[in-house]
Order: sequence, then structure tokens, then C-alpha cells
Amino acid sequence: MTVYTFVDGPFGELLVATEDGAALSRVWLPPAHPEAGWIRGDDLPVLAAARRQFAEYFAGERTDFDLPLAARGTAFQHQVWDALRRIDYGSTRSYGQIADAIGAPGAARAVGAANHDNPLAIIVPCHRVVGANGSLVGYAGGLDQKRALLELETTEARLPL
Repeated sequence: MTVYTFVDGPFGELLVATEDGAALSRVWLPPAHPEAGWIRGDDLPVLAAARRQFAEYFAGERTDFDLPLAARGTAFQHQVWDALRRIDYGSTRSYGQIADAIGAPGAARAVGAANHDNPLAIIVPCHRVVGANGSLVGYAGGLDQKRALLELETTEARLPL
């Protein structure tokens, strides 16, 4: 059973969901809509904590998230997502740098695919991954949302040279 809530963000409402009631399984960027049969659970502790932490993040008061997570993915995807969570707030890395960090040099495209499949947007900060030349590329919410998130984190995003 999927239980969800909405979270106000600077570019619309995010949809945050749990499948087990204890850990977050998905974060959808706006516009997002629950599926038929899902149950709204604003007071469920994990969803209430997510709403609070997102509010703090969007207010510039939180630099990382401390929530139980239950993302579904392959072992490689989890390696990539773990590496993304180690990118410092306000910093960026290239797909190649992430591939190197997980011991898979030359796997930048596979890292990009895992980034694309990230089910926990913002919490697992795929918006902090940029092209090798520092360009903003590939974001599910669109490049305007990616730019807005990077600008939220720092007035001058530290892009790789």
C-alpha cells in the first residue's frame, strides 16, 4: 500500500510516498499526482518528517536529509545513489567523477542512467551532477528546476573546471 503527502516547494508541490509506512520510497517533482488507490497520510510520522525537512531545506536551513529511505534499484544504482548523497551541499560533480568515485571509471553513461532512475529526487541530490564541462544537463524536473536547486544551495554553484 502506498501512502503519500504533498510538500510545498519553490516550483510547485512535490509528492512524497512510502510503501511500508516507515521509510520513503519515492519523491516526485512537480507536477506530480497520486495514483488510484493510494492513501493520503499527512500525519504518518515518516511523511510528516519529510514535509518538515523539505520545508527546512527550501528555507535554506537544512543542507542534508535525515530520513529513512527505501529506494528500489539495482546494486549499481544504489552505489551511484550513495555517491550522490556524499556530494556536499552547494557543490557539483560530473558523471565521470561519480563513476570514478564508485570504482567504475569509464561508466559515466551508466551513472547518468542511474541518475535518471533516482526515485528520491532532492534527497538523493542528482541535481548536483553536471556535464564534464560544467553544463547543466539531464534533470527529470527540467533544467530550470535543476538551476533553481543549485542556486538555492549556493549563490555561485561550484561547477567543476
